[in-house]
Amino acid sequence: MNRIRVLSEGVAAKIAAGEVIERPASVVKELVENALDAGATEVRVEVQAGGKSLVRVADNGRGMSAEDAALCFKRHSTSKISDEQDLDRISTLGFRGEALASISAVARVTLKTSDGAGGKGVMIEREGEKLVSVTEIAFPRGTTVEVRDLFFNLPARRKFLRSDRSELSFIVRTVTGIAAAFPETRFVLAHGERVLLDCPAVRTAGERIYQLFGREVASGLMEIKAAEGSHHLEGYASLPLGGRADRSLQHVFVNRRPVRDRMIMAALNQAYAGILERNRAPEAFLFFSIPFEEVDVNVHPAKSEVRFSNAQTVFRLVLQAVQAAVARGPVLKKMQPAAGGPAPAQGEGVLRAVAEPKLPWGEAAIGPGLRPEDEAGTGHGGPAFGQGFPEGAVHELQPQPAATPRVIGQYENLYIIASAPEGLLVIDQHNAHERVLYDRFVEIDRERAWPVKMLLVPEVVELSASDFAAFEEAAADLEAMGFLADQMGGRSVALKGYPDLFGPAEARDVFLSLVAEGSGRAGEERRKRLLATLACKSAVKAGEPLNMEKMSYLVEELFRTGQPALCPHGRPIVLRIEKDDLDRGLGRPAARAGR
Repeated sequence: MNRIRVLSEGVAAKIAAGEVIERPASVVKELVENALDAGATEVRVEVQAGGKSLVRVADNGRGMSAEDAALCFKRHSTSKISDEQDLDRISTLGFRGEALASISAVARVTLKTSDGAGGKGVMIEREGEKLVSVTEIAFPRGTTVEVRDLFFNLPARRKFLRSDRSELSFIVRTVTGIAAAFPETRFVLAHGERVLLDCPAVRTAGERIYQLFGREVASGLMEIKAAEGSHHLEGYASLPLGGRADRSLQHVFVNRRPVRDRMIMAALNQAYAGILERNRAPEAFLFFSIPFEEVDVNVHPAKSEVRFSNAQTVFRLVLQAVQAAVARGPVLKKMQPAAGGPAPAQGEGVLRAVAEPKLPWGEAAIGPGLRPEDEAGTGHGGPAFGQGFPEGAVHELQPQPAATPRVIGQYENLYIIASAPEGLLVIDQHNAHERVLYDRFVEIDRERAWPVKMLLVPEVVELSASDFAAFEEAAADLEAMGFLADQMGGRSVALKGYPDLFGPAEARDVFLSLVAEGSGRAGEERRKRLLATLACKSAVKAGEPLNMEKMSYLVEELFRTGQPALCPHGRPIVLRIEKDDLDRGLGRPAARAGR
């Protein structure tokens, strides 16, 4: 009996759809890209129930004739390439002819389209692989695609979709990313009756960034530009000493295609080395123009990754663009209010507390403390080991048991070196403290015992559309963790209080980082992720010198946790060098170790 069989067309189509359509945001991405490839100057996206019950994308592009509309649902039917050579010079966002075929395989789809000839159009209705009807209709030039009940015929896939708010946050992020690359096109995004985005056409990418991300983000950017041969880079990136605590505002576009690329991110980090304050990530909107034949976009089914034939040129462009922009203007210095001077006005980014209540269980319960004034050069502008290091806390510790590793010293202000019976331990100080804080934060969160510091004047925070959707999604969890924020008009929120775990100047950045991290996750998974991010932002940073007492305290606390080997994000904490390896490496066999 033969074991190998050819799959039916229906099964094959569903498998192929799984490569392209992961969630409602995938549907939005594919349909919006088709609209832009059709020359649309206006794209309207409407969704319901986070896109699970309805995604409707309407455009005023070229539209299709009745004959083309009948073909567009067939797999690998496309107007964008015609032969093998075209794959080497792809100039459109879509090209595989898989979008409508994949979507219609797993949803109920209605297509209305017209190329404007005779004022007539066609409506095609499909349900999964089944053609329901083809009707001639009156329809203006353009195309509207309605996608209902995504994964109705794949219940196993549908049950893995997240909450409506989570799926909506993915959609907002997708539309925001595409809209940034097409400032000359109007984009509207609505969820039910609520309009989340309405960006009229503008002339420049800078104006579009202002529309999407707000005045505060736009005002913190500098224009960058570089060219090498036929490779060009234009865009915007953080002014010196700017940036933010997370990497959520790093967007890369290659020939207008939003992409993820580790090499470009590495170049960006290198370009900003020594320019930003420690532990700040640059904001960046990088628009690359590269000959089509020198970019391979056929790498990933979702077309989110690319390969470059000349990656080193792309890397150099980032370095050159940032360095040239910095050289054009003076390095900005952080302004500090003069001692005894008037308090900054509301909106200037300064948080002021009404009171600083003592923690009911004592500061040491939050984390082994580290104040900037404890030791010359050890501070970083905020309490790195949680909130405070009580005087004499180290001396109150119980004697360490014999099995506890003994701290020898610190290497490169990054690693704690400790001695254990089985050899040497190299301990990442940031990951170690992150683990210690995370375990304590989990306990505090379980008891709902977060200490909250209230602000005399609430801090008004302007969010991007994607961050605002993420905030709405995670608002209840953020409030339970001590971040008290109210929605204001538009996409602004007023931060009224925050957990009393760090300095007030850090609260806004931590709040924004948590908002970004809380997006697209649900329930307990989101809560754990938020706690892990809070621990990461509160932990001692790489590059900070620590004295022996603080290192010993941290190592002792680490080995009291339930998982001293991994940080909450899954990164290793401890590297062990076996004594036998040391003996062999230094030519001292174990049997002769006493000689």
